[in-house]
Amino acid sequence: MKLTLDACVLFPTVMREVLLAVAGQGLFVPIWSDRIMGEWQRAAARYGAASEGEALAAIARAQDLFPKARVAPQPGLEARLHLPDDNDIHILATAIAGNADAIVTLNAKDFPRGTLASEGLTRRDPDGLLWELWSHHPEAVEAALERVRATASRLDGEEKTIKPLLKRAKLTRLARAIAG
Repeated sequence: MKLTLDACVLFPTVMREVLLAVAGQGLFVPIWSDRIMGEWQRAAARYGAASEGEALAAIARAQDLFPKARVAPQPGLEARLHLPDDNDIHILATAIAGNADAIVTLNAKDFPRGTLASEGLTRRDPDGLLWELWSHHPEAVEAALERVRATASRLDGEEKTIKPLLKRAKLTRLARAIAG
């Protein structure tokens, strides 16, 4: 399954790390464009130079981990597409150009299901997607979550538990599922 990741699911650190860790387990193939990565960088820059620097490092790491994720724009494709917010058309164009199955986004209102269906796409919210992947592949998702938890603990210098991390990242359905 190929999934285009919107910048709004890449910028929150834990959400991004969980999505990429699950992709690293082979449960889906991530897709993005340079423009999507630029949106992530600009969102981080609003929090200062340190956040922008962290975003640039994370973008480079993501691109190293998934070198085939980057999709180049197709000339003329965006001109034929329509969404409620013209600023999101490039995301739809990336999904089409990359032969994605869905767009993973928190922005439901600007990605109408009918419009996406006419292009052979669906819209997935990250929590529902991750819960579904966990329900079919619990060991793989839990291994990914353990890596995210261990990294967060190392970076913060204190032991973290995964459930509160997931809840803060608005991955509440997944948090409830793994809690037993």
